[in-house]
Amino acid sequence: MYTEYVFIFKFIFFCLLIIFILFSLSFFIVFQKGEAEKLSSYECGFNPFGDARSKFEVRFYLVGVLFIIFDLEISYLFPWIIALTSLSCDDYHYMFIFMFILTVAFFYEWVKGALEWE
Repeated sequence: MYTEYVFIFKFIFFCLLIIFILFSLSFFIVFQKGEAEKLSSYECGFNPFGDARSKFEVRFYLVGVLFIIFDLEISYLFPWIIALTSLSCDDYHYMFIFMFILTVAFFYEWVKGALEWE
């Protein structure tokens, strides 16, 4: 009954075994010595200053949200472009409405100054 899964379990077992062997070999073979320079904090070529837990401005988050929005837009456009020959007229309208909403959102962000840096 479960003979189909035997090969999958064997494959997973051998993968985990190889992973364990490689990790353990790399731990025992490689010479590990932490130097002060290697273990020190590194930030853009100079010593770090200030607190690492400082608050960011809202603009960083707005740019991140804009990136996610337009990344999702592209991910929705690819299947639409692939199925372009078999789409009905309504499908074209839906996609243009979707594009229009995203364009309005982009212009809103632009007018509000979310893309301008001081």
